Amino acid sequence: MRDANFSRGLVPLSIGSVVLLVGGFAMVFLYAPNDADQGFVQKIFYLHVPLAIVALCGFVAGGIYGIRFLRSGDRVHDLRSYVAIHISLILAVGALVTGSIWAKASWGQWWVWEEPTLVSFLIVFLLYACYQPLRFSIEDPERQARYAAVFAVVGGVFVPLNFIAVRAAESLIHPRVLSTTGGSMPGSMRLTFLIALAGMAVLFVTLNKYELTSKRASFQLRALRRRLAGDDDGWVPVRRSAAPQL
Repeated sequence: MRDANFSRGLVPLSIGSVVLLVGGFAMVFLYAPNDADQGFVQKIFYLHVPLAIVALCGFVAGGIYGIRFLRSGDRVHDLRSYVAIHISLILAVGALVTGSIWAKASWGQWWVWEEPTLVSFLIVFLLYACYQPLRFSIEDPERQARYAAVFAVVGGVFVPLNFIAVRAAESLIHPRVLSTTGGSMPGSMRLTFLIALAGMAVLFVTLNKYELTSKRASFQLRALRRRLAGDDDGWVPVRRSAAPQL
């Protein structure tokens, strides 16, 4: 595996994510008006929707890195794919939780099975929830990486296809936030949303780099221990609770 400096740019990214998130959510409460229909509870939208969008984009990014690994065999791309999917799963849990809270406050129900947007996001989440069990059920490191990459690629293709199908459906419940016509959001709400979305995207990149740096440091430490023990075979033993092996 080629050397990779994952820690590069971590400090400005960390500062940028804090500034954008703090500024964005300050605007949520101090600048953006309350929704005319839902009132104050609608403000959870500025957290729920960015979580969902960034999570879906992260799943697609995992598929792109999976393609790059299959083409090059570089384990750095395998690690990047793993981490992107891992972080996206965490954000997806947040999107599902905040979505349920919003649904209960707005519709009086924690979940509406007739709503295609909600159900499709849940399907995507459940699909990727199988990623880690599948990955760590394979003992051989090379096969583990290849099979995980294929899974990531297939899932990454499914995400935009699923999104297009849902957008084409006649949804009468879930609001459509982004559209080519600009939607019905006032300018202040749209600006607040875009800043919150940018903050969530920068946070995703920052968390990715932190986890990549941590995994890289753990790999180097294990490699050093193997060399000291005279057992440097170039591979790291697979553990079910461990990160992808490089």
